[in-house]
Amino acid sequence: MITYHNEGTYLINGSLQPAGPGLPNADAAREGTMAYKIMRAHDVSQGRSMRIRFDSMMSHDITYVGIIQTARASGMKEFPIPYVLTNCHNSLCAVGGTINEDDHMFGLSAAKKYGGIYVPANMAVCHQFMRERLAGCGRMILGSDSHTRYGCFGTMGFGEGGGELAKQLLNNTYDIEPPQVVLVWLEGSPKKGVGPHDVAISLCAELFRDGLVKNKILEFAGPGIADLPMDFRAGIDVMTTETSCLSSIWVTDDRVKEFYRVIGRPEAFSELSPEPVAWYDALVRVDLSSQECMIALPFHPSNAVSINELRANPETILKQTQDECNKSLGGHVTLDLLSKIRNGEVYADQGIIVGCAGGLYDNISEAAAIIEDGSIGSDAFSLSVYPSSMPISLAVTRDGIAVSLMKRGALMKSCFCGPCFGAGDTPASGALSIRHATRNFQNREGSRPGDGQIAAVALMDARSIAATALNGGAITAASDINYCFEQKEYVFDPSPYESRVYDGFGKADPSQELILGPNITDWPRFSPLGENILLELCAVIRDDVTTTDELIPSGETSSYRSNPIRLSDFALSRRCPEYVPRSKLVREQDSLRRSGEIPPKMREVLSLLGKNPEDIAPITDYASCVFAVKPGDGSAREQAASCQKVLGGGANICYEFATKRYRSNCINWGILPFTINKEEPFICAEGDMVFIPDVRKAIESGKTDLPAFLISVDGISPVTLHPGALTDNEREILLDGCLINWYARGGKK
Repeated sequence: MITYHNEGTYLINGSLQPAGPGLPNADAAREGTMAYKIMRAHDVSQGRSMRIRFDSMMSHDITYVGIIQTARASGMKEFPIPYVLTNCHNSLCAVGGTINEDDHMFGLSAAKKYGGIYVPANMAVCHQFMRERLAGCGRMILGSDSHTRYGCFGTMGFGEGGGELAKQLLNNTYDIEPPQVVLVWLEGSPKKGVGPHDVAISLCAELFRDGLVKNKILEFAGPGIADLPMDFRAGIDVMTTETSCLSSIWVTDDRVKEFYRVIGRPEAFSELSPEPVAWYDALVRVDLSSQECMIALPFHPSNAVSINELRANPETILKQTQDECNKSLGGHVTLDLLSKIRNGEVYADQGIIVGCAGGLYDNISEAAAIIEDGSIGSDAFSLSVYPSSMPISLAVTRDGIAVSLMKRGALMKSCFCGPCFGAGDTPASGALSIRHATRNFQNREGSRPGDGQIAAVALMDARSIAATALNGGAITAASDINYCFEQKEYVFDPSPYESRVYDGFGKADPSQELILGPNITDWPRFSPLGENILLELCAVIRDDVTTTDELIPSGETSSYRSNPIRLSDFALSRRCPEYVPRSKLVREQDSLRRSGEIPPKMREVLSLLGKNPEDIAPITDYASCVFAVKPGDGSAREQAASCQKVLGGGANICYEFATKRYRSNCINWGILPFTINKEEPFICAEGDMVFIPDVRKAIESGKTDLPAFLISVDGISPVTLHPGALTDNEREILLDGCLINWYARGGKK
């Protein structure tokens, strides 16, 4: 049972106490949280706003080329803090010829040139490497992956777009207003068969939909933590991203101390706990003893029911899910979930245990124990297991766990994130894949709806996936299975890292040449913001939430992430295929304007507005724009914004941004982040125009209400746009046109 209490709560000497007379001021007591103590220790401003410098950073091979190219173009000479370049996303090296391995060679050469840490392909999932080698109590880590979460190890992890990492590489700061902190109070102990993903899915279901913890810090405490093994804690913690929170932190205890001893870094441990008096803006109570085995149905981790609920009422639950999924697919292809019901049971076609959430030692070993007396069988259902690091792979091999799984028909695979985002183990069209992975957004299993291919992912814990495998693919809760399990002691062997990881921090070699494969290109040049802007709506999306996977697909696009021009052709391709050609046409029209020729549509609109095109057009940008209700849920990938910029994008208009990181990505790429009031009607269609006069002056002066005009077939309507709170640096970045231009102009702290 998980309950959310939307009222301030004090934690006084370890006991919960509601707000009341005679207690310390809430703002002062908030400084007693673990989150604020750690952030203040990294805050170089010590003022109201926080300007944070991190202890280390991490990027994987979908993101690090663009980040390094951005920082390099902005004047970076060497990495000022440990920067880990892992190769866990583009490890297949299959799509796009030599492209993926070319990126890896770029990464190794960059680590040598600038002083980085390079983790070769299939050596470790990025987050597991950071847990093992860079986490430490009281530290802060910034990663260009949304699941950068190391809170249970005493480390605050932030997942952000590449622009924020480039700022750190250039000795700049991560700027935020002091966030709210929510206390997650754990009580009780989970019953046999319940795993970390069950708790995590329940948290997502309770907290995501109404944005209850959006952009807030989750701080975990309470008596229920003590009995949780570290892998159990890590499995919950990494999934806090799916609640849309900003970061997480947990109290540390003897189990954390033992973890750091086992991995050979005992000095990284210190005790973390709130001060005797600490204030929290809200409270989440989690009774672990009442936790059931869960399933998150397509297409979101919050779309959750207990497995036994699903088994008791499969037709109603799957019909509702199927209808919601098909609505989001927009009629391009049809998903049939009801066909998965046979003789009253719901059957999955594939099971995957993978990545930073699933591929941990405890998950794999308990899954093996569940299948010990059976087999996967020779029908359609298959099971693949991806350990999250080579030390874990070594341990499950040494301890006979991998042997047991392989004897029962499971496939042991390399350390690879691919199935988490649609690369690797793509199921058949129409299939249902159950996965202990981080996300189950549409197309995260690798299908391509545009080609008539559709499959779906449901999230489950490794234990219930194993129970399902034991039952021939009939979805089964592990708590309903009788099995014997005795947890073996995990022995960490760092030999693979010592043999293969290149650690060049502090050893930058400027003479080292970057290895640039034929697909690696520099960013195109972007212009500063004009005096006015005329936006053409090239995509209008009225779904409740638009994910970054819809803004820039994962999977097959991964090979092109080092080539911004080629990658931009995939923007919104699965959600709005007309967006790219429309945007390119707008970009061409703006090029004509810059050469002195006024495009006909621009001339017509300016004339309708009573403007003299000859006077106004030369100082008015003509750019494409995306309208979405709530864009940017999910991944931290900056390409969701940079592809729009490459295509001539000038703004996003929405009711709210789903995440801070997507809004930051827009700003860093010079895309104006406008919101409109939900109460104010914004009836628009693709092809409509929005004119914002004096936009440069408005951004420059910090205006929060910008008068604009919507031009549609129904005429001209006034509308008020809100850029939201912008820091001085963010305003300058928007005025300069993008982060690269800002640095080139010398705009740094």
